[in-house]
Amino acid sequence: MSIAKILVVEDDKELQEALVDTLELNEFEVEAVSSAEDALVALDDEIAMVFSDIRMDGMDGYDLMKRIRAIKPYLPVVLMTAYGTVEQAVDAMKAGAVDYILKPFEADELVDKAKAYFYRDASSDEDFVVADPATVKLKAMAKKVAESEATVMITGESGTGKEVLARYIHNQSPRRQKPFVAINCAAIPENMLEATLFGYEKGAFTGAMKAMPGKFEQAHGGTLFLDEIGEMRADLQAKLLRVLQEKEVERLGSTKTQKLDVRVLSASNIDMKKAIENGDFREDLFYRLNVFPMRLPPLRERPRDIAAITDRLLQRHCGRQRVEPMIAAPAMKALIECPWPGNIRELDNVIQRALVMMSGDTIHSEDLMFDTSVSAEEEKRAPHAAETDHDPIASTTATRDNEPDREITDLKEREAHIILKTLKANDGHRQKTAEALNISPRTLRYKLAKFKEQGLDVV
Repeated sequence: MSIAKILVVEDDKELQEALVDTLELNEFEVEAVSSAEDALVALDDEIAMVFSDIRMDGMDGYDLMKRIRAIKPYLPVVLMTAYGTVEQAVDAMKAGAVDYILKPFEADELVDKAKAYFYRDASSDEDFVVADPATVKLKAMAKKVAESEATVMITGESGTGKEVLARYIHNQSPRRQKPFVAINCAAIPENMLEATLFGYEKGAFTGAMKAMPGKFEQAHGGTLFLDEIGEMRADLQAKLLRVLQEKEVERLGSTKTQKLDVRVLSASNIDMKKAIENGDFREDLFYRLNVFPMRLPPLRERPRDIAAITDRLLQRHCGRQRVEPMIAAPAMKALIECPWPGNIRELDNVIQRALVMMSGDTIHSEDLMFDTSVSAEEEKRAPHAAETDHDPIASTTATRDNEPDREITDLKEREAHIILKTLKANDGHRQKTAEALNISPRTLRYKLAKFKEQGLDVV
């Protein structure tokens, strides 16, 4: 079961145990680690807030916070130290901490901080970077719609920043001081998505050892962001429609309903009109979610954003650890002319590689390592998926009739080639793609997540 947690990073075992006990007594789910390195490993989508000590062996709390700000800028981090000064507190806040606690502190202070920042969005308005006329106009539109209670559906290719836009809308709205809860509908196993969204009572199903609120309840008073909404199965679509219409939710295993005060934002990278035509998505639910549609263009359609986003990525990854480098004109020209099939996610990967490869204080063209394993043209000509009894993808070796001219000899490259082609053939629908490949939806989600990390274009 996916439930939001607080991550506690404290190398003093006795204090760590006391922190965990205090938070759990106040009904927070907690995960505890003893080092910043372990914290980065534990940092998954279930973590909604971080408490971290500053002085630790190895990476300290400041560096951990900077790393978190680089990969999850929206995640609230509260630093704890016994060596506090006003100057340190100011530095911590400037570096991105939402708050600061001086040891020793009372249990009530810890709980108050947890209640104040749990599931709160720590990102800033500047995280939604725009410079191109198209996105400047979109940002102005988002600011206006934020003031209303209208549902918003954001469409666009994978990696374009749909969740960043959703967070911007929340932070500009009257609900900005309340929770922003995001859930990727394609990342939760289908048999658990209902319980994750709507919550459950103790004993509602095998493994339900205690009652748990769902994402709707956790977002009460704030905003719920439903990413990849087009992947939701039909029976859940019907229940979601009812919740939106009645503004109340009923947990699994319960007969009681709870009133809701939640604004819903959603996003999809598939053609929703085609999904409706194919019978994969309810038309009535679509119109309920699509009161205010917004399309976030791919990076190749907003070239003026590339320089601005690159500058923001350099700021994020350099922090105070190193001087932010300049970018030579030929290198910037190469960035602007790249088609970016993986959009901002791919751009981020290229910038991180450049920071590793560069010498001196300037990024040059030769420091830019673009993804070339699967080009857009190759994807257009990619073969249909093969199906075998053991591993339907990785063990595929037979040549198809529509195989591209260049033989793909690398097994991993071929696997990505087949999966992405099948995904495109199914208009980005994960469930249909998994069935066509004869693999489980969970395996497909895992492989697509890996492809995104590599900067590949995942529709």
